[in-house]
Amino acid sequence: GSRLRQEDFPPRIVEHPSDLIVSKGEPATLNCKAEGRPTPTDDPRSHRMLLPSGSLFFLRIVHGRKSRPDEGVYVCVARNYLGEAVSHNASLEVA
Repeated sequence: GSRLRQEDFPPRIVEHPSDLIVSKGEPATLNCKAEGRPTPTDDPRSHRMLLPSGSLFFLRIVHGRKSRPDEGVYVCVARNYLGEAVSHNASLEVA
């Protein structure tokens, strides 16, 4: 199993994401930075990528006449074996 090392520490959010309004079809990035040891991780999902810095990058903003699947409220979650940290909410809106 994992042994607690003296230099290890739980994640903490050091840059919270901000609300963002983007044009349909354009890329967008919600910035979020976390630190911890070992380095916190999260899972990339679909056409969204988690950058090494912790930012969530959208390759394109999906927006149909009736559906806006990328619109919504996001949080940044950073995890390691010592725990997890959750950022403030940030809303993504398609103009």
